[in-house]
Amino acid sequence: MDDSDSRMTMTRRSLLQAAAGAGALLAAPATAFAAAPAGFDAWRDGFEAKARARGISDQTYRSVMGRIEPDMSVFAKMRNQPEFHEQVWQYINRRVSDWRLIAGKEALRKNQSLFARIEQDFGVERGTLLALWGVESAYGDPLVQQNHMRPVFPSLAALAWHEPRRRAYWETELINALKIVQRGWSTPAEMRGSWAGAMGHTQWMPEVWLNVGFDYDGDGRVSPFGKPDDALGSTARYLVKRGKYHRNEHWGFEVRVPSGASDGSRSYAAWSSAGVTRADGRPFPQPNATAKLWTPVQGGPSFLLGPNFYSVRSYNPSMNYALAICHLGDRILGAGPFIQPFPGSERALTLAEVQEVQTRLTKAGFDTGGTDGRVGNDTMKAVKDFQQKVGLPADGYAGLKVLARLRGG
Repeated sequence: MDDSDSRMTMTRRSLLQAAAGAGALLAAPATAFAAAPAGFDAWRDGFEAKARARGISDQTYRSVMGRIEPDMSVFAKMRNQPEFHEQVWQYINRRVSDWRLIAGKEALRKNQSLFARIEQDFGVERGTLLALWGVESAYGDPLVQQNHMRPVFPSLAALAWHEPRRRAYWETELINALKIVQRGWSTPAEMRGSWAGAMGHTQWMPEVWLNVGFDYDGDGRVSPFGKPDDALGSTARYLVKRGKYHRNEHWGFEVRVPSGASDGSRSYAAWSSAGVTRADGRPFPQPNATAKLWTPVQGGPSFLLGPNFYSVRSYNPSMNYALAICHLGDRILGAGPFIQPFPGSERALTLAEVQEVQTRLTKAGFDTGGTDGRVGNDTMKAVKDFQQKVGLPADGYAGLKVLARLRGG
């Protein structure tokens, strides 16, 4: 592992801690900047010396920071991160949504040659990259960038100036964002992201773009926005270098496990000898590859997880996140839902049903932030508020029970 990979690990973890899951912030629309307390202008003038010492030119600093106003609303976002306690099946249903499946298939259709090239160069399955892209930035949808992301520089300026607990971190990320502009990789107007500064197709912090991004399309710059080539190529290379992704191996399989089976790591052939079979009845394609047994919830589906599942975990350490990514990738490529249900689970709503939930909630006075069939924090908060009002368990999950109650009036 080289230094850039090491920095990627630390920065990705910092991103997860600071941004609390940037992909979930797709539903947090940008708001008007709150008035800046006195003292920002003096801080901005003084910060220029730090930026210059880190290689930022006078021209870059003044063109970006000269008239900037800090987005003070980031502190409300930081304090008031919504809390939703999802069961595993709810977590997966929300991410493996009808909208993401439809949009993912269209994204694949438009970028067939890119995914074929990435598979050839890095061996990373297209389903995995499609799923990461879909969860992190809704496949780079420009409407998401415009309507649900906020300008990066006002956010980072506010945090670097007025967030005392991690000021050095935010100052560094602000300078990193300035470096991206100075290198010609992007423009301040284009750089929109989460309140914490995560941006682009893969929702990386500026430091990650600088240390991990590379010019995959050969146009002379690394592009967080626009064409997805650099973002997806960089992600694939990261999964290989940091995550130790194995070429030509699937992430794993849903399995049926006989009672008394032990866990641990062994070959698929050894698992077969122990009575573990694929849930769909098909043979394991690579009997000599190794996998670990995992049952997320007692009484629910079990999985044999190969090295590439843990490669996805190098991107985000959550087991549920990795399972959702791997399953979403399979579903985009034509696989069906899990065969064995999770206890107490229900099917995911269709796109039309999600839109109906959003429409009915909006008419009832609960703001979902739109009716496009994408469930983010706004819709989840609206659902939770509705559940509290009508006496349903307030978990924020837009499912069949909520839809039935809305239809019943």
